[in-house]
Amino acid sequence: MSHLVVPVTAEDHHQGRLDAPLVLVEYGDFECPFCGRMYPIIQRLQQALGDRLCVVYRHFPLVDMHPHAGAAALMSEAAAAAGKFWPMHDRLFEHQDALDDDDLARYAQDLGVPQDLVERAFGGAFARKVRADFAGGVRSGVNGTPALYLNGTRYDGEPDDVPLLETLEQMSGKR
Repeated sequence: MSHLVVPVTAEDHHQGRLDAPLVLVEYGDFECPFCGRMYPIIQRLQQALGDRLCVVYRHFPLVDMHPHAGAAALMSEAAAAAGKFWPMHDRLFEHQDALDDDDLARYAQDLGVPQDLVERAFGGAFARKVRADFAGGVRSGVNGTPALYLNGTRYDGEPDDVPLLETLEQMSGKR
């Protein structure tokens, strides 16, 4: 079993309380079809577990296989600078088949991300954050996406609602 090397902090993109009893960290790639399948599963886990669950998203773009993943990660960081990371995260996963530069710019405009942040994203200004997430993932043993960590321990079980929910409920002592 591998463990999360980089601890979760307020600098991470997270939904829920950082001190929640359950913390799910996803290393993901916006163009990865398996991450796309995980997206609604995580939403259902959030609904089922409520404030007992904090979800953290970290970048792990596999640009050799997914040519738009790097730009999508950068655009999500531009959105984060405008306080809109999660709306952009959702938009990117809901439109995985449309992630070219024009699409990314349109999503940013639709979400009200200022044009200067969009231009900075295309210029690579947010690459440091993406690289830091990726490096932390490598150090934690991530070798593909999605990679999930539950309370710091790698989850290698079935990537579906029921087994994930059962594992999380066991971790929190509730069944």
